[in-house]
Amino acid sequence: MTVDQALDSDFLTLADPYRRELLAHCYRMMGSIHDAEDQVQETFIRAWRGFDGYKGQSSLRTWLYRIATNTCLTALEGRSRRPLPTGLGAPSSDPADDLIERNEIAWLEPIADSALGDVNDPAVMVVNRDSVRLALVAALQHLSARQRAVLVLRDVLQWKASEVAEALDTTTTAVNSLLQRARAQINHIGPTEDDLVEPTTEAARKLLRDYVHSFESYDVEAMVELFTREAIWEMPPFEGWYQGPEAIGQLIGTKCPADGPGAMRLLPTAANGQPAFGLYMREPDGVHRAFQLHVLDVTESGISHVTCFFDLSLFARFGLPAEL
Repeated sequence: MTVDQALDSDFLTLADPYRRELLAHCYRMMGSIHDAEDQVQETFIRAWRGFDGYKGQSSLRTWLYRIATNTCLTALEGRSRRPLPTGLGAPSSDPADDLIERNEIAWLEPIADSALGDVNDPAVMVVNRDSVRLALVAALQHLSARQRAVLVLRDVLQWKASEVAEALDTTTTAVNSLLQRARAQINHIGPTEDDLVEPTTEAARKLLRDYVHSFESYDVEAMVELFTREAIWEMPPFEGWYQGPEAIGQLIGTKCPADGPGAMRLLPTAANGQPAFGLYMREPDGVHRAFQLHVLDVTESGISHVTCFFDLSLFARFGLPAEL
């Protein structure tokens, strides 16, 4: 029996419409889709157990968010933050150096847009795309758990300081102090995404088509032309990150296992409100198998950031096949 089957159907009828936005909320807090799903399930269990005591003094949505936030705070106790390679504090890497894999680190994970709504109809996405951008979620990981909660509740969900204080069982003075420190740290880290363009513009669509073609033809020179001058490439679980088109081109040209045109194939998807691709690598038997998931930052001047995830379990979560 699943958790949902064990819960009262009347409760689920009322609570289930909020599941996707609660998933986004828990994802911002946890930095992991796996952990976020666990916390949503725990939220529903706690809410169902306490449903008889729900007095309707706040909306059901607010009540569920309060439970979800505290569930995440409990789960985060004693846990390390989930970084990307750029968040480890080291300078950019030399593409000529050996790749160093760090599987002991719990890395930040992407979230599929399909988990948050209908990817073919942005109007029915249950969350604002900007609120789940990969750079923002990565920046949130630099905050303490309570700072993270306050920042999300105040700046993303637009709660009043008094509402946040009640949810976290603290004072408005403490909330305002936590918010001030959180904003200062986020501004210092600086996830600047103001110049990102929607993948629906013609220029962006052409850039993405060129990106696919350059990989599928293994044309490194063409790839290099697509990146902005300060573009970043990173690929957890490898600890290094690379900056600038030339460094990215050298990395792909020397470290990628592709053996020529046709070795790679890409399927489009969407992650964190951003364009993404599942990349498949041809193996000796001629079959293209899942290899990486690319999440892109697309700007008017080119591709400014690519994060490549080697966690192959993500392909199923994104509705992508294991092989082509």
